[in-house]
Amino acid sequence: MQPLTEIVSRTVVLRERNIDTDQIIPARFLTTTERKGLGKHAFNDWRTRPDGSPDPHFPFNRAENIGARILVAGRNFGCGSSREHAPWALTDLGLRAVISAQIADIFRSNALKNGLLPIVLDETIVDELLAQPGVELRIDVARRSVTLPDGRVAQFPLDAFAQTCLLEGVDQLGYLLKQADAISRYEQQRQSQELRHAS
Repeated sequence: MQPLTEIVSRTVVLRERNIDTDQIIPARFLTTTERKGLGKHAFNDWRTRPDGSPDPHFPFNRAENIGARILVAGRNFGCGSSREHAPWALTDLGLRAVISAQIADIFRSNALKNGLLPIVLDETIVDELLAQPGVELRIDVARRSVTLPDGRVAQFPLDAFAQTCLLEGVDQLGYLLKQADAISRYEQQRQSQELRHAS
């Protein structure tokens, strides 16, 4: 993962509530453990017409949203089954943050493990953003803040460990591996103490 310190981007908006993981990445595309390439299937059943052609009205098919890295979505985003492919698909689509008034716990956990920042803001602020697609936001991971188009700054919750992993660009295993020297020193000290006590 790349370190995530700041995101400055226009928003792409999905106003629907209760967007579940099967809508994010339909089950028929879960036949791979590769993350790359899943973005083309994100929101597949909404992005395509019955004949398989792209729906030009769907936000992710619109030219002005190409390159947007922040999704603003309706309440209860990521509900449904536990599906790590969901954040994989969103990051492969180019997103680095999802903003909603409520984000499902399991999706939130999976997102943080995969370098996607789930941001919960007050519903009145989210409603403003849902009504203004394409505005530019600045997200500061270290300060846990979102700077809104009018200059207001909104804080969001983010636990310290997840924040550290995002800032350093590591997952949980990567974080532990970075502590390998400290772990080895601790083990050597413990062994020395046990030998002293035994003698």
